[in-house]
Amino acid sequence: MTAIRAATPDDVDAVLAFWRDATVEPSTTDDRDGVLALLRFAPDALLLAVDGEEIVGTVVASWDGWRGAMYRLAVHPLRRRRGIASRLVATAEHMLRSRGVRRVHLIVLSDEEPANAFWDAAGYAHEARQRRFVKTLGSTA
Repeated sequence: MTAIRAATPDDVDAVLAFWRDATVEPSTTDDRDGVLALLRFAPDALLLAVDGEEIVGTVVASWDGWRGAMYRLAVHPLRRRRGIASRLVATAEHMLRSRGVRRVHLIVLSDEEPANAFWDAAGYAHEARQRRFVKTLGSTA
């Protein structure tokens, strides 16, 4: 049975390996320091779906005091279409709602049809009028 729990610092290397295997689009924060910083800032923001010791899914659910956000929803390719992503999102939504979050945003690559279909089915609306701006600031070290 798949369980959902918060990640700990001991999970970081396994999470990074999982993201590489689950074909999640890499970002500049997908490294040990980035994930550890997330866990220091919000210790329960990174949720894991685990089957025994194996990570089979992830989602980052965070709140900056203004809006909620979800990132890095990923399910192992051999475990997809079994409700794992839906359970991760429901758990993340419950956690965010319990903190007072009223609106959640997320980023999905426009050419990722399965991901877009998932979020549509989960009740999320596509904001066609909005544009995303990004600037990589680099390391603080």
